[in-house]
Amino acid sequence: MTIRFLLNGEPVDVDAPPTATLLDWLREERRLTGTKEGCNEGDCGACTVMVTNPEGTSRALNACILFMPQLAGHAVRTIEGIAGPDGALHPVQQAMVDHHGSQCGFCTPGFVVSMAVAHLNGRHDHDDQLAGNLCRCTGYAPIIRAAEAATTAPIPDWMRVDAATLAASPLCVSQISPGGRHSSATGPSDNGGRDRQPPTCPTSADELAAWYLDNPDATLIAGATDVGLWVTKGLRDLAPVAFLNQCADLRGIVADDETISIGAMTTIAELGAFIADRHPAFAELIRRYGSVQVRNAATIGGNIANGSPIGDSPPALIALGATLHLRRGDIRRSLPLEDFFLAYGKQDRAAGEFVEAVTIPVQPDHLRCYKLSKRFDQDISAVCGAFNITLEGGIVTAARIAFGGMAGTPKRAHAAEAALIGQPWADTSITAAQDALAADFTPLSDMRASADYRLRSAKAMLMRCLRESRGEDVNVLAVQP
Repeated sequence: MTIRFLLNGEPVDVDAPPTATLLDWLREERRLTGTKEGCNEGDCGACTVMVTNPEGTSRALNACILFMPQLAGHAVRTIEGIAGPDGALHPVQQAMVDHHGSQCGFCTPGFVVSMAVAHLNGRHDHDDQLAGNLCRCTGYAPIIRAAEAATTAPIPDWMRVDAATLAASPLCVSQISPGGRHSSATGPSDNGGRDRQPPTCPTSADELAAWYLDNPDATLIAGATDVGLWVTKGLRDLAPVAFLNQCADLRGIVADDETISIGAMTTIAELGAFIADRHPAFAELIRRYGSVQVRNAATIGGNIANGSPIGDSPPALIALGATLHLRRGDIRRSLPLEDFFLAYGKQDRAAGEFVEAVTIPVQPDHLRCYKLSKRFDQDISAVCGAFNITLEGGIVTAARIAFGGMAGTPKRAHAAEAALIGQPWADTSITAAQDALAADFTPLSDMRASADYRLRSAKAMLMRCLRESRGEDVNVLAVQP
């Protein structure tokens, strides 16, 4: 198959297997070795590239788990394209030199690309923007100083070229074509025998529904932040595959007076930006979901459909009373999100059925979300708790509490909810709800936490919810005298 996109300002036609990654193609076929392979699973940021979509939005993404068909119609800029055509350094590159932001240099290209994208987008939250780029020898202080120093520098003209090119001539880089080598910019024709079957790239939910009904054993690829590891780490053959990134009608968020409807292909980053004004605790939880690079690619539909017991979005969505919308062919059905998760690795989803959207009822903001992990940034939850408590006159009139990491699925704490409803919002009621958690959950011990630690942590989150609602300082990052 042939994919057309812009690479450092130049259009290229690439013949590549469906699950060839951009990282491998850049290094092996184009010898653009500034993009590094570190973890090869989207954690270290050494492979960060800038990708601009046809709408002109530029994002930092991990090339190691970005499949070539996801690039059709986009523009890619690697570290080799961050400097100007005449060799002039980008302001963030010059700042890295001035502030001694590099030592061994292995991670530096990824940092520079992340910084350049943030600079282009006017983002000054440097700690967040660089949380997905790991450095073991320089230390972050000079790197953050460099990012801060470049903040006021004007955006170089060449950093706007990709968006302008896509806007002026979108057809020149628009489509995937089924076959044939017709360019000098070709990639590998085989990837060790895997995935020789051409992928399907539907352009609408209707097209996807018809194809998936006929190919129910296929792998659907949305952001590839999870599926990518099936290839890079598991060396799995995914054929047949369908890439959903061209299904525009599965993207976006629509809100009215009653509901918020979130398309399955909406990225976690887009959800976080939208939900911040309505449920800031949910947005703060999303801020700790992976890294900027991961949030820019991962989708809400993928995060739900993979059914992970430690996925971060389902507990908050369950606490908000979310409804999941599924489609199989022309048949659609809806169910409460908590009913979708049946057991570990098992969801209420028939063969050929896919997640189309998730909706949240519009409601006053009572949500509190807490994530416990070994690292604050870019780590998997040991326990994730979400609490949606409604009070009238100091009495709990409604409660929706959900946890991740406490069972084989994301799960509501029905016994704890029952212990609270009708009771004063006070320490004594919280104690009763804490005791009830033992009836709701029998957590397991694993590498992230013991069963006892998980249960004690869930109880502590209940008390933290009470104290935060009283206005007490519950910030676990605060330094106490």
